[in-house]
Amino acid sequence: MTVLRPHAEDQYAEELALLAKDDDRHRPPGWKLSPWAVTTYILGDGDRVTPKYVGARRIVEVAVATLATDRALLLLGVPGTAKTWLSEHLAAAISGDSTLLVQGTAGTAEEAIRYGWNYARLLAEGPSIEALTPSPVMRAMAEGRIARVEELTRMPSDVQDALITVLSEKTLPIPELNREVQAERGFNVIATANDRDRGVNELSSALRRRFNTVVLPVPATAEEELDIVARRVTQLGRALELPQTTTGLEEIRRVVTVFRELRMGVTEDGRTKVKSPSGTLSTAEAISVLTSGIALAAHFGDGVLRPSDVAAGIVGAVVQEPVSDRVVWREYLETVVRERSDWRDFYRACREIS
Repeated sequence: MTVLRPHAEDQYAEELALLAKDDDRHRPPGWKLSPWAVTTYILGDGDRVTPKYVGARRIVEVAVATLATDRALLLLGVPGTAKTWLSEHLAAAISGDSTLLVQGTAGTAEEAIRYGWNYARLLAEGPSIEALTPSPVMRAMAEGRIARVEELTRMPSDVQDALITVLSEKTLPIPELNREVQAERGFNVIATANDRDRGVNELSSALRRRFNTVVLPVPATAEEELDIVARRVTQLGRALELPQTTTGLEEIRRVVTVFRELRMGVTEDGRTKVKSPSGTLSTAEAISVLTSGIALAAHFGDGVLRPSDVAAGIVGAVVQEPVSDRVVWREYLETVVRERSDWRDFYRACREIS
């Protein structure tokens, strides 16, 4: 593939075809795979199907079971807990299409949920089905597919509420044409929302009732997070065709350790409390820091990932607020990192960048 980031259904087409071929379990109407096969696609089978999400199996099972009912799914969690990643792969496995996407922002208009108009045709011909521009949600309803709504709580409240009729009645009225679009079997909605956005545009109780909420936690253990980061960094390096580098697990472990300790406010041995910076220091950010480090090592170093390759990325991720976060970082560097005898090279690299 020549595209920078293939859609999940394209990138993992072989795995999806393999699962569909061997899938003899019940499939809900409109689904490409059975709920069991969808869960296997997400979590992997330890052999031919690679894991897309590393976490508790029950979380994925609840999410998949929700989509097999008439309730929509809301994936809730702090930044970097793979909400978007999971929603994309769920849509790919269930519908074979993860592209019916609405990106929520403060400027998202109601047309993104309902429909818009081709104004040239509207002026020339008047209201007609040909002049209507369907939203991703409308297309998903008409085709019996999964629609994805990202960052739901970033949308203005009146735009959010355009989903109420869609989710409760499974219809989308078009009063200008005196008609409606009724959802085909297989239609549902996966929305994501950020825990950090509480108070931005809270969901109304009427809308929240129409979702089943699944909270995606941060990785429970350092080893689990290390596995996620190492796996994803390898995948990204391959996808970006970065030159081959020697990626030592030690550097990955250091980055994960720094992020976890600053995020939780205590060192991994539980002996020293540390201040937390303003940022989230998510697993996704750790992956980004390490991917950038690999690029540095490959193009400007000796092909071996070293502390100097990840130091700048770590400082950039931690110091979001120039004053307060810099104080937090320097204190952590001097009281924690400096005292670790096997982290001397890492301490020098970070000190030099700081």
